[in-house]
Amino acid sequence: MRKAARQNRQPGLEYLMEPKPEFSSDAYKASGRLAGKIALITGGDSGIGRAVAVAFAKEGCSTAIVFLNEKRDAEFTAGAISKLGAECLLIKGDISKELFCRKAINDCIKKFGKLDILVNNAAVQFPRSDITEITAKQLMKTFSVNIFSYFYMVKAALKYLKKNSAIINTTSVTAYRGSGHLIDYSAAKGAIVSFTRSLSASLVKKGIKVNGVAPGPIWTPLIPATFPPKDVASFGTDVPLGRAGQPEEAAPCYVFLASGDSSYMTGQVLHPNGGEIVNG
Repeated sequence: MRKAARQNRQPGLEYLMEPKPEFSSDAYKASGRLAGKIALITGGDSGIGRAVAVAFAKEGCSTAIVFLNEKRDAEFTAGAISKLGAECLLIKGDISKELFCRKAINDCIKKFGKLDILVNNAAVQFPRSDITEITAKQLMKTFSVNIFSYFYMVKAALKYLKKNSAIINTTSVTAYRGSGHLIDYSAAKGAIVSFTRSLSASLVKKGIKVNGVAPGPIWTPLIPATFPPKDVASFGTDVPLGRAGQPEEAAPCYVFLASGDSSYMTGQVLHPNGGEIVNG
């Protein structure tokens, strides 16, 4: 049973969660698909971002992890990556600021000398029962973190990304089916789908793949940081598989899209969502 206490700030802290999200499965069999690659992952300190970073490390990829203020979680993730023989650079800052996004990309280049994979993943969400409760301040916060940062990161990274590089954007099942209590979040996630499709068309001649992942209910720090305990306890039970997914169950989608296995895919979105049909 999930008994994670409500956290009062986003994006949330994984070390406080109970039970802990599962981010690295022994069943995952790596095959060096990302050997020698360098990735930058926003929100890579915890949740899906942590699972992706660790899966990338298993495949031979070193990673720059961008996080807001979750130092303990970020250091744990860096340690897990190091144990796998890969390198990890931690970059602390606010991705809603374009100047910081430029700095993050530059720090990655200074450390590793190149960038092959950009994963735009960090997000926030603030439930409201009615659209009239969504203030201008909240609206700007939601869009600044959830979609504006994607523009900022891509703009800063583009001069370093070469042919066969990959951009992977985390959207959400809510982009496809909507959410009555997460209107601004769903709208921003919908924008990410259109951003992914449009950016893929823009970069296709450069040989840069742009794809997305639309997770359903995944057990991450964002959940106890968003919802009251009664909703956390039943989180994810309404999907066909009857449970919330674990971050490690979404991570292989990112590995696939980052690797040469997805060489004939761009402008597409994968859906690890517990069986919900969204026709997207």
